Amino acid sequence: MQAIILAAGEGSRMRPLTAHRPKVMLPVAGKPLLEHIVLRARAAGLDSFVIVVGYGAEYIRPHFGDGSRLGVRIDYAVQERQLGTGHALMAAESEAADRFMVLNGDVLPDVGSLQSMAASGMAVSAIEVDDPTRYGVFIQEEGIFRSVVEKSDKPPSNLANAGIYLFKRSIFDDLRTLPKSVRGEYELTDALNRAAARESIRIVELKSWLEIGRPWDILAANAVLLPDVLPGILGKVEPGATLLGNVSIGQGTTVRSGAYIVGPVLIGENCDIGPNCYIRPTTCIGNNVRVGNAVEVKNSAIMNGTKIGHLSYLGDSVIGERCNFGAGTVCSNLRHDGGNIKSYIKGQKTNSGRRKLGVIMGDEVQTGINTTIYPGTVIESGFWGSPAAIIRGLASKERKS
Repeated sequence: MQAIILAAGEGSRMRPLTAHRPKVMLPVAGKPLLEHIVLRARAAGLDSFVIVVGYGAEYIRPHFGDGSRLGVRIDYAVQERQLGTGHALMAAESEAADRFMVLNGDVLPDVGSLQSMAASGMAVSAIEVDDPTRYGVFIQEEGIFRSVVEKSDKPPSNLANAGIYLFKRSIFDDLRTLPKSVRGEYELTDALNRAAARESIRIVELKSWLEIGRPWDILAANAVLLPDVLPGILGKVEPGATLLGNVSIGQGTTVRSGAYIVGPVLIGENCDIGPNCYIRPTTCIGNNVRVGNAVEVKNSAIMNGTKIGHLSYLGDSVIGERCNFGAGTVCSNLRHDGGNIKSYIKGQKTNSGRRKLGVIMGDEVQTGINTTIYPGTVIESGFWGSPAAIIRGLASKERKS
């Protein structure tokens, strides 16, 4: 069976992490999110893929190629302008089979539910959520889809649209005649409402579902996926280092004496770790990363080429590529009153829903020595900080004179 993956958007809610790469290429448990989606779909029996690309296509095509590395076939369609999910699917019409599955590029479903969907005629996926105001929700009758109601302050149900569909080619007839929505986009869900008037569309409730829609969702995804990463030591571990639990060390990496690592932890290739550092569970470290002497890292995602100077602390944070932490940089991750941390989405202050959250840091950020970063702070790519600085809220570019 064929899958069409909608992966053309930037993911503006994930900024600054998506300033230089599309959301689907953000690393989760050591692989781009999009690769996890392809692998799960393959495990469910799908072997042919069309990836709809747009923003950041130059990152996606070289990584996936024709799909042979992953044991599948991959073709590409281009959405020149990002005008909604319906518009994205229309870009793939010439490549679409008679029957195909559509997956959003920011959700990771369980394999069993994908298999159940594939056995249907037409189907939509759903997941029960605690806060349905964030999602489009389904109205259903005895397991049959009737309509979808987009985000509302008073949603009619808590059965959220999980962003996976099983369609026939007739859906393109519905898409071709769609007007733009109030957002100025062509919405796939509007076509779905039309299709429901003539076809029986089954609702499949997913058993599990990971959505990567906000920067801190990467931390939640790592907590779920890292325990399943097979442990293995391909690099060098010096005498006196301690590795406990599920720990994976990439080729060319050196873990120096006195390092104490408690899994699940994944460390990429050509890293320099320690000496005398403490890496705590559900930490994911990319390639060419330096973790210095007496550094503590807890439940964080660190992308390629970043260097964390000695005597620093990093907790519950997501760090971009090629950042440099001056010695003694402390990323706070907990409020004194224990309340939820507030952070920022598209410049707007928002409740993260997390009791612990450190910093969301873009690419090529440099902090000065003895810097203190408040919980929930967002630092834009290219920021250069001063020694002994206190950084809080939204930090835009500050460069040396």
